[in-house]
Formats: sequence, C-alpha cells, structure tokens
Amino acid sequence: MERFPALISFLLLFMATEIVTTSVERENKSSSAGLIWSTAKEEGDLVHKAGHADDSTAAADDVDGGFSSLEGMLQWAIGHSDPAKLKESAQDVQRLSPSELRQRQLEIKELMEKLKMPSEAQLMQIALDDLSNSSLSLEDRHRALQELLILVEPIDNANDMCKLGGLGVIIRELDHPDSDVRKFSAWILGKASQNNPYVQKQVLELGALATLMKLVNSSSADEATKAFYAVSALIRNNVAGQQLFFAEAGDKMLQDILSSTSMDVRLRRKAVFLVGDLAECQLENIDKAEMPFFSNQFFLKSVVDLTASSDLDLQEKALVAIKNLLQLRTTEAMVFKEFCRLDDALERMKKQLEDLMLDEDHREYVTDVESLRKEVELSFQAKLGNLRRFIILTGKNGANIEGRMVHNHLKTEWSRSR
Repeated sequence: MERFPALISFLLLFMATEIVTTSVERENKSSSAGLIWSTAKEEGDLVHKAGHADDSTAAADDVDGGFSSLEGMLQWAIGHSDPAKLKESAQDVQRLSPSELRQRQLEIKELMEKLKMPSEAQLMQIALDDLSNSSLSLEDRHRALQELLILVEPIDNANDMCKLGGLGVIIRELDHPDSDVRKFSAWILGKASQNNPYVQKQVLELGALATLMKLVNSSSADEATKAFYAVSALIRNNVAGQQLFFAEAGDKMLQDILSSTSMDVRLRRKAVFLVGDLAECQLENIDKAEMPFFSNQFFLKSVVDLTASSDLDLQEKALVAIKNLLQLRTTEAMVFKEFCRLDDALERMKKQLEDLMLDEDHREYVTDVESLRKEVELSFQAKLGNLRRFIILTGKNGANIEGRMVHNHLKTEWSRSR
C-alpha cells in the first residue's frame, strides 16, 4: 500500500523521465535514424528493482523522516510503489516527443529545486533578514527570534551566526520596546555564548554586557531571568568577562538580588549559583588576583542569609557558594563567624533539615543537602582552625586579632561607601 501517493507519483515520473531521456540521447546509427527506447530488459530491470529495493536504505530514510540524497529518495519511491504503475509511468513518458520530454524534464528539475530544504545557516539568514525589516509585525518578530533560539543551540550554528553578522542584529533587539522581544534576544545571546569563548568575545566587544545587566532590573521576571542567564553565560569561565562584569558594578547587582526577599526566586537561584561558579573559577585560577567583592562582608552575609530561605533548592545553591567562598584566600574566618553568623545559620539549617527528613517523598534530596551542609561546616571549622593556629604560632592575643580583623573590614566598607 502506497503511503505517500503524491510524492511517489512525482518521483516515479522523475525517474521515468530520466530513464527515457538517457535513451533518447543514444541516437540510432541505423539508416532509419529512429530513436532507441528502453529495451524490454531495461524495463524488466526497473520492475525487478521495485520488488527488491535496498530494504536497509529505504528503512533508514523512512525512520529518519528525510533523505540523505536523491538516490535514497528514488530507492524509497521504488520500494513503496506498485510495479505495474511503475512500468505504466515509463511507457507514458516514452510517448512524449523529444521537445515535450525536455520541457517535462525542466519542469521536474525546477520542482526539485523548490523541494530542497535550506541549510540551517540559510534559515538563520532568513530570520536575521526578517529582524532587520523595520516593518515586520510583532508576531513575525517573535517567530523569527524563536526560530533563532532553536538554531543557535549547536556551537557551530552559534559561530555561523557571528559570521553572518547576526550578533549585532540581536543586540539591537535588546532595546526594542516589547518585553518579549528583549527577553528572546537576551535568551539567544545566552544560548550562543554558553561555553563558547568565540561568541563570548564577540558579544563582549559589541558592548552587550552592560545592556543585559540593565535588563536584569526589568519589572518582568521572565525578561530579568533571561537577561541574567545571558550575563552568566558571557562571564562564566571568561576572566576578561568577569573583570568587565566587576567594572560594571556586577557585585552590587548580585548583592541586591541576593538580599531582596521580594525578588523572583528563579533569579535569586541563578544569582547565588553564579557566585559559587565565580568562586570556583577563582580557585581554578590561583595565579589571578581575587576579585575584591569576594571579601566584602556585606556581600558574604547576603549569601549566608540565603540558608534561612524556605526554598530548599536556593538553600542548596547557597551552601555550594559558601563552600567555595570559604576556600578563597581573601575571605576571613572571623567575618563568616562574627559578622555573617555562619555557625548559627548552619545549626539552624540542620534542625530544619531534620524536620524535613520526616517526609519520605523528599528524604533522599534532603539527605543530600544535609551532606553538603556538613561539608560546609567542616570547611568552616578548618578555616577557623587555621586562624587559631596562626594566633598560637605568632603569640598574639586571639580576642584582639579577631576584633581587629572585623574592625578593619567595617572601616574598609565604610570608606568604599563614601
């Protein structure tokens, strides 16, 4: 039974035309000067192939939902055709005159060109051209952006979009009056930049980071979240991007998000996750100077305070960030203890997790979070132990040195705020 009669009929006509055209081109050298048509043997071979097409090729193309070549398409058509109809199609074409045959061949080739699927690079170019059209409707603008959002996910496509000049087009859309257009544009930049140094460099050089950071303050939670996603993608594992982020007061942006309980929880999760990621990146690049905000006690307290959240996912991400921050050279144990009250926060969280353990549905996840909490507690105690050993070795008064460290931090922060 034929599953796609229209497509099969077209392919059979194409096949028959090609066969007959080949025969026409073989001129009969006899005195009759007639044309040599397909012999009975050739027709027999064609009918024979209909019953014995390469099953593996036909099946593979059928499963994929597409064809890797014209030959694969023809084999599929033969395998899904009626042998009698195949022979009839060949005979119908044989009755055409040479001029009619050539005309039919041109028509078929023109149709074959229309059936060709554009490459992903061509699809991106079409979408970018649409976005460059100032008269494009808002609905079509959304559609073009959504298409690009899918297309830029593979790293090769993201690089191709750069070469097509697409980054400039998308960055311009960040200033569009429609919130969804800005949201999709930020999302595209984030996807294209994710773990892609080539695209990260291009986007940073085009000055998009500052614009994206402003969008993080959007009243639309979706727009703000996608803008923050793009910021994170741009600076993750990118030291130059991180320095630019700090120069644009990125530490203040993070602290504002972490400190605001009214902020969308998705944004707070992304923010504290980025803090942990930045700290980890710093640990991996020990030859680089640590960013000043890592030792800012108000910043550190905004991270520690997240352990009191009712959102367990947010608490877990905060623990990861604290664990990494504790390992940095410039963070001081006494700031975590005296100013951030980390020991009290960890103890309070321990009791909360014990209560949550009673719920069987969440017990496994809560157990994992408790294991992480214990790791943080051990790291904190180790950092405090290092301080105590330093005090003993130097013979200094513990209370005085601890108090002086906190005092110096307060003095530094007061000076910065002026």
